[in-house]
This record gives sequence, C-alpha cells and structure tokens, in this order.
Amino acid sequence: MTTANANPGAGGWLGAPGGKVLAGPVLILLIMAMLILPLPPFALDVFFTFNIALSLMVLLVSMFTLSALEFAAFPAILLFTTLLRLALNVASTRVVLMEGHSGGAAAGKVIEAFGQFLVGGNFAVGLVVFLILVVINFMVITKGAGRIAEVGARFMLDAMPGKQMAIDADLNAGLIGEEEARQRRTDVAQEADFYGSMDGASKFVRGDAVAGLVIMAVNIIGGLLIGMLQHDMSFSDAGRTYTLLTIGDGLVAQIPALVISTAAGVTVSRVNTDQDVGQQMIGQLLTNPRVLFLAAGVMGLLGLVPGMPNFVFLLFTLLLAGLAWFLIRRRDNQLAEEQVSAEPPPQPQDPEASWDDVQLIDTLGLEVGHRLIPLVDQRQQGELLGRIKSVRKKFAREVGFLPPVVHIRDNLELGANSYLIALKGAEVGRGEAYPGKWLAINPGEVTGELQGTVTQDPAFGLPAVWIESEQRERAQVYGYTVVDASTVVATHFNHLLHRHSAEMLGRQEVQQLLDKLGGESKSLVEEVVPKTVSLTAVQRILQNLLDEEVPIRDLRTILDTLADRGGQQADPLELTAWVRVALGRAIVHQCFPGSGELHVIGLDSQLEQVLGQALEGGGALEPGLADTLMNQAAAALERQEAAGEPPVLVVQHSLRPLLAHFLRRRLRHLAVLSQAEIPEDRTLKITSLIGGRS
Repeated sequence: MTTANANPGAGGWLGAPGGKVLAGPVLILLIMAMLILPLPPFALDVFFTFNIALSLMVLLVSMFTLSALEFAAFPAILLFTTLLRLALNVASTRVVLMEGHSGGAAAGKVIEAFGQFLVGGNFAVGLVVFLILVVINFMVITKGAGRIAEVGARFMLDAMPGKQMAIDADLNAGLIGEEEARQRRTDVAQEADFYGSMDGASKFVRGDAVAGLVIMAVNIIGGLLIGMLQHDMSFSDAGRTYTLLTIGDGLVAQIPALVISTAAGVTVSRVNTDQDVGQQMIGQLLTNPRVLFLAAGVMGLLGLVPGMPNFVFLLFTLLLAGLAWFLIRRRDNQLAEEQVSAEPPPQPQDPEASWDDVQLIDTLGLEVGHRLIPLVDQRQQGELLGRIKSVRKKFAREVGFLPPVVHIRDNLELGANSYLIALKGAEVGRGEAYPGKWLAINPGEVTGELQGTVTQDPAFGLPAVWIESEQRERAQVYGYTVVDASTVVATHFNHLLHRHSAEMLGRQEVQQLLDKLGGESKSLVEEVVPKTVSLTAVQRILQNLLDEEVPIRDLRTILDTLADRGGQQADPLELTAWVRVALGRAIVHQCFPGSGELHVIGLDSQLEQVLGQALEGGGALEPGLADTLMNQAAAALERQEAAGEPPVLVVQHSLRPLLAHFLRRRLRHLAVLSQAEIPEDRTLKITSLIGGRS
C-alpha cells in the first residue's frame, strides 16, 4: 500500500491518473495486435461493437460541445478511430478469407448480422447500399468537412494578429488581467492548431473511404479464388458466401466511419455560442411563427394536388400550423406575465437646469444647404474642409494670429445651394454654390459671353456666371477667371476672415501671442504687459491695427513701441498711431512692394486746413463738409484705380485717425496712411487730389 500511494500512476489502469498516460500507447498496441495477430470471431464482435459505440460517443460529444476547443482532442480521436477501423478491416479480412467457407458466422455474429439482416441476405442490394454509403461519406460529408476545416484554418491564421492585438489592447486598458490575457492568447493559439489539425485529419477519413473500396474488392476476388480453388466451392456458392461476408464487413466498418465523418462536419461547421448544436437548430429553426405558417400553407397546397399523398402532406400542415399557433400563444402569455409582474415605470421628472444646458456660441460657423453637404463630408471626399484648413493656415501666416476653428453644420432652412458664414452667432456673409459646376468671374476684360446662371462673385461682388464643365476651357479663352464651388466658398470665407479679423482677436488669442513671444523675448513681454500697458490695452491696439488690415506679425516691434510710448500716453488710439509709425515700412510695403516711387492720393492744402480746424474743435465734421469730402474721396479713388495705382491716401499724421475712421464707412478698401509712416528712402508722388484737381 505504501508503495502504491507513493507512486499512484504506476499501478493505475485507464481510469487512474497513470492510466490517462497509458491510454494512447495501449490503444496503439491493440491496433498493432489486430494488424498482426489473428483474432477469433468473438474478439471481432467485441471490437466491432466497441467501434460502433465509440463513433456514437464521438458524435454525441460533438453535438453537445459549445465551442470547438471543448473537443480539442477530436483530430487525434479522428486519427485513432480511423486506424482502429483499418485494423479491424485487416483482421476481419483475414478471418473472412481463412474461415469464410465454413458459413456466415465464421467472421463473427456482427458481420453476419450486417450481411443478413440489414440487407436481407441479398448481396446485390448490400453491394449497392455499401457503395452508396461510401459515396456519401467520401464525396459529401468528408469532402465538405475537409473544405470547412481548410478555410477555417486559413481564416483563423489570418485573424490571429488582430486577436492578439485586441488582447494586448484590453490588457493595456486594464479591462482584463494578466492571467486572463495569457489564457486568451492560449485559446487563440489552440483554436488555430485545432483547425489546422482538422484540415489534416480529414484527409485520413477520405483515405479510409478509399481503403474500404479496395478492401471490398480484395475480399470478393480473394474469396472467390480461395473458395473455388482451395475449398472446391462452386462459383455461385463462393460468390454468395464471400460477397455477403465482405458486404457485412464493409457495412460494419462504413457505418461508424459515416458517423465519425458527421461528427467532424458538426465540429468544424458550428458557430461558437452559449448553446450546443441541437439548441441552436431548435432555437433558430422553430421559433418564428410566420415561417411555420408559411411552410404549413405550402404543404397544404401540395396536399390538395390530386395524385399527391394527401394524408401525409395535410398531416404535416396541421403539425406546422399547430406548432406556430402554440408559439404565438406562449409568446402572448409571456408578454402578459411580464406586464403583470413588471413594476410601473417611475413618473418622468423634469431635471433641474444645469450648466450642461448652456450652449456657447461658436466664434466662426459655416452653415450649408443640403446640396452642399457633399462639399463638407469627408466620407464623400469633400474638398471644402481641406480648403478651409488651408485658409486658416494662410491667414495665420499673413495676419499674425490663429483664427478660431470653424464649426460646420447643415441647415435645412437655407436654400439647397446656399451657405451662410456666421461670426459669433451673427451672419456676416451669404452666397450660393453649385457642386459640379464652375463659376466664371468677369475681371473686367473678357472677349465673349457664356451661357449659364448669371450671378455675382460673393467675395468681391464681380459679375460672374455659373457654367457647366463643358464651357470651362471656353471661359478661360474668353478671359474669365474660372473656379470650382469649393474655391468660391473658401475665397469668400477668406475675404470675411480678413475683414472681421479684429472681432476675432480676443484676450485669449492676445495672451497666446504674448506667450509665444515670451519664449524668445521674455523680458520684453514682462516689461510691457502689464507693467506699462494692460492686456486689454494691447488687445485694443492690435484690434485697431487689424481693423485697417495691418498685420500684427511683428509683435516684437509693437511691444518695443509700447515700451517706449506706453508710459507717456495711455490712449489706445494714440498708441496705435505710434505703432503704425513704427510699422510704417511694412505698411508701405504691403501697399507698394519694391522700392519705386509711391503714387498716392493727396489732400488739397485748403481742405487740410479746414479738417485741422475741425479736429481742434472736437473732431466733428459739418454735414455739408462730410458729404463733400466723401464724394470727392470717392471720385479721387475712382481716378486712382482707373490709372492702375494702389488705392492709398497719404495725409498729415494728426489727420490720419479722423479720415481713416470717416472714410472707412463707405470706402472700405481705401488705405489711409500718415506722412510719418512713409520711410525716408521712399519718394511720394501725388497722382490724384481730394479737394482740387489732379
């Protein structure tokens, strides 16, 4: 007892722990023994019965498993059962050929029963049945199961990297622990190994079917020769005796093979759920009353056809209809029970107002009609989103600060082809665009007319025509500027950004600019803000510059000027004037690139005196003088543009803020510069005069 307890596996049998290790070798030894040693008929009966029972057990296990890994030993079992059948075929062939002349029971009661009872002793019928079983096993079940296993193995190998990455992602996110992750990785590897093994094991079953045909032919031919030559049997007696024994031997081997092949097909074709195959079939095939009623109707129609087996068809009609009616009644009863047992839902209460109910207004917004949605939909490769991003980047480089993000949404209240640009919730621009068409803009010197929808360029108000794609090249030949719908909206958006840039510059943007400059000139920023000038004053000065389309990129020069003048003057308008003087070269270069002569609009000396007196009197202009000044400025601006010169008015430094504020109301694109802003190395030439003749 002590020795047995010290080594329990050494003395155990198949049911003991050590027996699990010896089960495989013992089975192999039995198979080898059947291949070599002659077996008595009773032993054949035992092994054939064991083979049938084993095949039924394998089929039932495959039916009741919930996933393929629950029966991971199936490929090995498939191999061993195949070897067992082949060994039994060899052993039975030996007995049939050696003892078959003595009668049908020479090879055992099992083979005799399959040869006599199942086929009625008719060897022709038995031969046909045997061949049909072989064809079903070889051509249908085994071939289909092998193909499913092959495809499953391929897909499983392709999906392994993704499953491993998903496991790693869950582990990194903390959704699973290390132990569960290790188990899931093991399951993935085992599943891939299982389908690969099934792909190979299915080849054994197909080979077994072919071997059955060969063994049958060998038994019949060998039995005829042995019976007639060695035992002096007639041809008919030898044929009948050995053919029935061969058919019985083949059937007793092929029926378990067919069962095993069916189990293989069930295992590889199942979908892993929390139900076995039987529950899946019943739960998904017989749960829809509509399907059952339709099937009952078709069966009933067939049952009414003359010449059909009416009783059988009508019987199945009643069974299907009754099952459908039963399912409907059961479902209604379940719903009624759930309604009775369910607690009444709580009365909805209006929640208290919270900060989540506060909806802040977007600084920049773009609303589009439904036909313009493809322009802003990434899934439809809309180009407008990319154009708007480019416009914001270009604006940041040219003006000197980053505009707010544009919030885009559709608006069904707009026209189908209309769009609206909003700033802080208020409309600042509106236009129309036609996807798929082109806008031909007339710059003023075109040589022909185009057919299309006459309109105006929404950005600059120039006459334009929406044309089809076929007229694009003709429009370019005529001298039109041709752009697509996305470019039209983006150009309009860019124009409004520059026009309303001062309104978009808030304290947050100013602070971000100071933080960016502080990375390079920290001492300068700390000296100016807030010691010399407050953040609010800096914001106002920058807004004044932007209001007259002066870029604020040179923030260092602006702060240097505020450091010099901020302690002497606190008025933002005066400080803006001094900042403009410091930025004079950049302002002039913006209007007059290069180093040539500056052709500008000037003021008549008498008008300058009158305006100077008005400035000393408080800065208010008389209504008559204001109208005259505006009309003469518009006429001078028209002459200046007709001559191809930039629309720039140069006045005395003290008059510049007054005139700039006054003229900007109607002549938005007129730039008003002071004489102090002109660099010393640039020469002025008055080409048009306000208040006199040019």
